[in-house]
Amino acid sequence: MNAQTERLLIQGPVGSLELAIDQPAAHDRAQGLAVIAHPHPLYGGNLDHKVVQTLVRAFLEIGLVCVRPNFRGVGNSQGEHAHGQGEQHDLWAAWQWAETQYGQSVGGLRCMGGFSFGAAVASFIADQWADHRQTLSLRSLPLQACVLIGLAVTRLTPAKLGDEVALLHGENDEVVPLEAVYRFAEDQKKSVLVMPGAGHFYHGRLTELRSQIQFAVRGLATEQVKSDHAE
Repeated sequence: MNAQTERLLIQGPVGSLELAIDQPAAHDRAQGLAVIAHPHPLYGGNLDHKVVQTLVRAFLEIGLVCVRPNFRGVGNSQGEHAHGQGEQHDLWAAWQWAETQYGQSVGGLRCMGGFSFGAAVASFIADQWADHRQTLSLRSLPLQACVLIGLAVTRLTPAKLGDEVALLHGENDEVVPLEAVYRFAEDQKKSVLVMPGAGHFYHGRLTELRSQIQFAVRGLATEQVKSDHAE
């Protein structure tokens, strides 16, 4: 992504798992952590995809340390494509590493982002968060925001979507029709933030997309704080 991006290999569920790590401005204490999931590995998806990088830029500006894994079989990550099942384990491994590495030195904001296939995989992490965070030695923190862009409902049925999830979709998405996402969202009682005229890959619209990601995160985090106070 830039000269400051750190790349390394960690031990993943099926061998080496490649990560890219980006840090927010050094003069400020990071507000928290974000893990970002890339699009479908069999169609060229990887951690350097431009929509994934847009998620990273949006989260960095909010003050989050950003961790992006290459799913198994992509780049320097070992293993083979696992149709969304094994990729969930890859995301959990990335979260565990991020929490172990940075959890005690950053703030309490925890966010996820995913694009297309990666959005569908990330939905399972959000849905399983409460059950897994203690098992994986995560701090006892909620997942405040999970931003799913171009959710690939036609390729992988996502998990149940909770209050911490925001859906962003292009009006003219040529890969995942907006109507399909509407149908899924209606069953989940979720709203969809639609970018007029945008296609699946947001050509020429990435700056606008970054703003929409930040808008979604701030709204979700605010609602989480209100919920915590109500309890």
